[in-house]
Amino acid sequence: MAESSFPFQNPDLPVSARVDDLVSRLTLEEKVSQMMSSAPAIARLGIPEYDWWNECLHGVGRAGIATVFPQAIGLAAMWDVPLMHRIAVAISDEARAKHHEALRNGDRGRYKGLTFWTPNINIFRDPRWGRGQETYGEDPYLTARLGVAFVRGLQGEDPRYLKLVATPKHYAVHSGPEHARHEFDARVSARDLWDTYLPAFEACVREGRAVSVMGAYNRTNGEPCCASPTLLEEILRKRWGFDGYVVSDCGAIRDIYHGHKVVATAEEAAALAVRHGCDLNCGVTYSALVKAVEKGLITEAEIDRSVRRLFTARMRLGMFDPPERVPYAQIPYSVNDCAEHRALALQAARESIVLLKNEGNLLPLAGNLRAVAVIGPNADAELVLLGNYNGTPSSAVTPLQGIRARAGARTEVRYAPGCEVAGTSTAGFAEAIQAARSADVAILVLGLDQAQEGEEGQREGVAGGGSSQGDRVGLGLPGVQEELLRAVHATGTPVVLVLLNGSPIALGWAAEHVPAIVEAWYPGEEGGTAIAEVLWGDYSPAGRLPITFYRSDADLPPFTDYAMAGRTYRYFQGQPLFPFGFGLSYTTFAYTGLRVSPEQIAPGESVTVTAEVRNTGPRAGDEVVQLYLRALEPGGPAPLRALAGFARLHLEAGEARTVSFTLSPQQMARVDEGGERVLDPGAYEVSVGGGQPGPGCVIGRFCMR
Repeated sequence: MAESSFPFQNPDLPVSARVDDLVSRLTLEEKVSQMMSSAPAIARLGIPEYDWWNECLHGVGRAGIATVFPQAIGLAAMWDVPLMHRIAVAISDEARAKHHEALRNGDRGRYKGLTFWTPNINIFRDPRWGRGQETYGEDPYLTARLGVAFVRGLQGEDPRYLKLVATPKHYAVHSGPEHARHEFDARVSARDLWDTYLPAFEACVREGRAVSVMGAYNRTNGEPCCASPTLLEEILRKRWGFDGYVVSDCGAIRDIYHGHKVVATAEEAAALAVRHGCDLNCGVTYSALVKAVEKGLITEAEIDRSVRRLFTARMRLGMFDPPERVPYAQIPYSVNDCAEHRALALQAARESIVLLKNEGNLLPLAGNLRAVAVIGPNADAELVLLGNYNGTPSSAVTPLQGIRARAGARTEVRYAPGCEVAGTSTAGFAEAIQAARSADVAILVLGLDQAQEGEEGQREGVAGGGSSQGDRVGLGLPGVQEELLRAVHATGTPVVLVLLNGSPIALGWAAEHVPAIVEAWYPGEEGGTAIAEVLWGDYSPAGRLPITFYRSDADLPPFTDYAMAGRTYRYFQGQPLFPFGFGLSYTTFAYTGLRVSPEQIAPGESVTVTAEVRNTGPRAGDEVVQLYLRALEPGGPAPLRALAGFARLHLEAGEARTVSFTLSPQQMARVDEGGERVLDPGAYEVSVGGGQPGPGCVIGRFCMR
């Protein structure tokens, strides 16, 4: 090995020794400079500049051409843990390739690094939240399983080097309202905290071994999340054993004194955050740490602790080692936007599509159609496919393009946008009605876009240079879309409604009158191809809803109420429009032979649940097997039911397979008012089927003595 100038540059030394050597050589000012997201170079030590801010929510974001997978809520609708892991591996391949290509070109700017601020594992507790589209839905268990798979896929399996750093966010108890997030205090009971808001974070830290966690903007029970002794010290580090670094959301340290007004100055805010475990500031407020040390608000030793954590991550990423020693540095740039990844994006889009209604088996469409009308503001809008926090595809297929390609030369495809997503003009109705009257079927592609739901101040994905309104205003179709739908339906031409959106839509009239409804989310670069394949039956849909579709926002508690009572399938006592876990298919499945073993257990023992699922229909297809658990005699407040296992299976016509799940004591435990898990004696019910307990499911019981 060539002689190194400093011990920290010697890749044969232990990481801890290298980090200690590096930190010992820094001045206080240099240490502080490395604790902000745009860390400058320290030329005298050969430390290059580094920007910690990078995005890969559903593909490498904001860094030029990249494969764009379905938006996160669409990935959740796949209910497919192995595919989620494969997608994360593909994303991390592209991220590594992009990073090293950027270095070869002297580009160390933002979005070209290896520390990624994803996944968003907040619970989508209220459908009005504009950022719910970035999450994996409303269920803690589903979110945890998908989050762990994504984190592992990003960070890699090498025993020495990290592939990337994953950053589960926003920790914790964060889901709107967007306009108040810089000053809002989310008040939550200990039971809801541990039953709903924390399980996915715990899983990503303990099982996924996430190296980083991002703190939220809001306060939780009075404590700013990025300076919370409860969240960062007691829970994250002491209880879960987290040894990585914590990064603030962008500007969140400034919020501590400017928005939350917990302290009065930037020095106090920075010192408070670092002392309680927030190591990296997305922003510049940590520049006040030098004065904070001078004022005695924090010690240099406390700053050293954070700097060590940050350089440990950079060392583990191989940033100070020769590239030939870092296996991930050898990933060729040609992997970016490659054919294999485009095929994976298509498979993800297929699996994400949820068939909500198919009255009279209108779908799949016949292959000999004379004319098809494609109508709606989202039918040919490439931008809508991409969601937010997205990359730029080299090419993308809109629903109109996919339908034209699939319909073939013998079928005339007539297109009319009809209206804008949120516009009030009906001037385009006449053209749309005319197209529908002369067609065999009318496919209306309606829904939302990033102007209707998104992050506060978001411009990404918003056409015309505008910005998102943030949270939803009502749950119905915006603008005059429902009027357009009714007008086309009145022509008598059979109607298929295709939705592009990131959150539940209260369809109301459409759910009663439109014969076929397809939920396609923001489906990514291959969305149009996948939609057409489902419409014509080349692919049998099997996606499932990761969120409840309510009939109206009147069914919900106030948006600012963070109590889970009356929210999500676990606590909602009303009748949903479409329930969590719901989705139809072009084939049928039957469940038999449920077995629960043992039927009598002592507290602390596990239970095995098995059942047989058979494809009883005429064609091959996927089935999402779902296991739900509920205590029949809970000793206190408990969920109505809870998802406790799932598996996506592909079955040929007539094929059967036995599925098996293991229920752990933790899954059986109820969270009491103090936030502790308790095991109640008595009977427990398990249900296995293609959705929540009901017709077609097999149900059994076991008893805890």
